[in-house]
This record gives sequence, C-alpha cells and structure tokens, in this order.
Amino acid sequence: MPIRVDRSSPVPLYFQVAQLLEEMIESGELPMGTRLDNEADLAGQLGLSKPTMRRAIEYLVDRGLLVRRRGIGTQVVHAKVTREVQLTSLYDDLAKTGRDPSTTVVSFGTEQASDALAAKLGIPAGAPVYVFERLRYADAEPLALMRNHVPGQLMRLSAADLETHGLYHLFRANGISVRIAKQAIGARTATAAEARALGERKGAPLLTMERLAYDEQGRAVEHGRHIYRASRYSFDLTLTGW
Repeated sequence: MPIRVDRSSPVPLYFQVAQLLEEMIESGELPMGTRLDNEADLAGQLGLSKPTMRRAIEYLVDRGLLVRRRGIGTQVVHAKVTREVQLTSLYDDLAKTGRDPSTTVVSFGTEQASDALAAKLGIPAGAPVYVFERLRYADAEPLALMRNHVPGQLMRLSAADLETHGLYHLFRANGISVRIAKQAIGARTATAAEARALGERKGAPLLTMERLAYDEQGRAVEHGRHIYRASRYSFDLTLTGW
C-alpha cells in the first residue's frame, strides 16, 4: 500500500494513515467494494503497531468510509458526496458526478402560507404554497431528507414530477431562472424518524441547510430545509483573502 507516515510530525500516526486512506477512497484509487488486508498485515506493511492500525480503521468505519463484515473483512463503501457551496440543486450535482440520483416523495400537498412563511416568500399570508418532503438517494443509498415550500402561483407541481426530476430542473422547464439565494449551514443530531429514513442511528450527526432562493425578477421561488448524512456528505468551500 503506497502510504508513508511522517514519524517526526506532531500529527498522530493513526490519523495520518486514516487521512491517506480517505484520500485514496475519495480519489477512486480504492474503489467501492475493495477489501483491505487484515489489520496485522496492514500494520506490518506500514511498519506500525496493530493498535495504531486498528485505530485508523475504526476512525474510517466511524466516518462511514469503511465497513467491517463478518466472514468478509474490511471493505470500502461509498465515498462521501462532496458538494461545492454553489447555487445548484443536489439532483443536478449528483447526476453531474455520476452518482445516479433518485427520489422518493415522502409527502406532497398544498397549504396556506403562515405569517412567517409568507414573510419569507414575499407573498400574502394565507396564499397557497406547495409543501413537499423528498428522500434523495445517491447510488441507491439514502443521502438527504429535503422539505420545501414553493409559492403556488409560480407553476404547477406534482409528486410524479418530483419523483422524476430535480426541483431546479422543473423551475427551468417552467421558465424560472434561479439567480441568488440566502443559505445557512449547520449541524445537529438525527431524531428517531430521521435516522430510520436515512439509514442512520438515532443521534447520528446530520448536516443542515436552509435556503431561500430568488429568481432574476427578485421573487422568492423556494424555501428549503434539508438534512444530510454527515457520514456520506460534506460541503466544500473555497475562501480567498484580501
């Protein structure tokens, strides 16, 4: 295994190994399904102790990049979906990177906008809005649970449309160009219901995203509250200095 550790570095050896293995998984050098040698053999190859190697493997298991299976050993599972923070849809981003997106519409309907929601969307209180919740998959594995509100006067929506296409694709098909959005990213733990939907344990870490998007006319076109599995998903930001 082409891994070299720096014994003079203050970074713990197990973490150096874990990071290098994670890079190999993310780059595809260790593709999904790859079986790793047992911990003793890996430790011998890298000149490390078994406890150090075991801790590196456990770190990646906890991160959801490796899985241990009885009778099979340690295998690589799906790499994380890393998404740049841009004004794009998750469906489009997954399709672009070959992650085979699919959607289950958990709920779909219309309701009257509350005062708070109406203020966010810039519509009269009580105006009709679509409200729907979708479970988004990547490569047939649950990745995100997304709840959205869309003003009813913008376009006609159906659950069937949302099963087949991403929301931003449907916007484009109806002549709506999303131009700007306010977005907040956070984190919290999963409720029991969220954990069941996403294939996680109760209390597992989740990334959260709240977005209010506007079209080129300055109209608010969607309000979304989304949660993502932290073990399968991360946001990627590029920062520049003065």
